[in-house]
Amino acid sequence: MKNELTQTIIGCAIEVHKALGPGLLESAYQECLLFELKLKGLKVEKEIALPIIYKDIKLDHGYRIDLLVENKIVIELKTVECFTDVHFAQILTYMKLGNYPLGLLINFHTKLLKNGIKRFINTPQ
Repeated sequence: MKNELTQTIIGCAIEVHKALGPGLLESAYQECLLFELKLKGLKVEKEIALPIIYKDIKLDHGYRIDLLVENKIVIELKTVECFTDVHFAQILTYMKLGNYPLGLLINFHTKLLKNGIKRFINTPQ
């Protein structure tokens, strides 16, 4: 099911990228992808606040997940020249803090969107 879900998400992202192309703000892609995912009947939430738990204290630090699909898959959207280690650390941290099993890092600033997608798995330790 999770593999089918990620395929659906990627298909929707490709649809948005085909229609808009690169060069827009991240927020534009976020709204369009949210629309496409909801059209597929998926439960999607945007800008999910993610607190940090430190020594049993909940700290609202302002971290926000771009999109969360079916309460399972974190989607972090970018419009950058290329991914950096900071982008990878960011999505992995969100997945860890929220205990989400999967994540997709999607960069809409690419000629072919398939070259701007990275899939992450949260392996509990």
